Amino acid sequence: MLIIGIDPGTLFTGFGIIKFNNNNLKKIDSGVIELSKSKSLPDKLKSIYDKLEFLISEYKPDEFVIETAFYGKNIQSTLKIGYARGVSILSAANNNLPVYEYSPREVKKSVAGRGAASKQQVGFMVKQLLNLDDTNLKFDETDALAVALCHIFKLKSFTGKSKSWSDFVLNHPERIIS
Repeated sequence: MLIIGIDPGTLFTGFGIIKFNNNNLKKIDSGVIELSKSKSLPDKLKSIYDKLEFLISEYKPDEFVIETAFYGKNIQSTLKIGYARGVSILSAANNNLPVYEYSPREVKKSVAGRGAASKQQVGFMVKQLLNLDDTNLKFDETDALAVALCHIFKLKSFTGKSKSWSDFVLNHPERIIS
């Protein structure tokens, strides 16, 4: 299974593609879509869309995962991240990819063990989990890889754990006492 993770932004949009097979994780590609401050917002959004369209056609991922927006003190920044999320999700929808969303807190907790983990801690854990020795990864890049890892960790097939009690009961009828 190939997962593409996205950390949306209107100055830097991170992407990370991870292959997950038989509980093995492998980074396939990652990077940052750097957007010029001098570009107009529509041009930035088009650049994000075009790059994601290219990545999706190039790698043909099975699932698309994106970080949800969080409300900060600056509503304009939150809205702009929403626009970047929108064009990112549109690229997935146009390619018939299922879209999954995780909050920044959920991503940090799944990768670093704490929902309030720093970008440095998340980056360190991403490198450990994927056995990467590349120290030149940018935070937007490691954040995008962390989003993809979060999704993989939520998959039942990775942990072998059930997602809910009803799921557990369905998968283990021998453990039901009548």
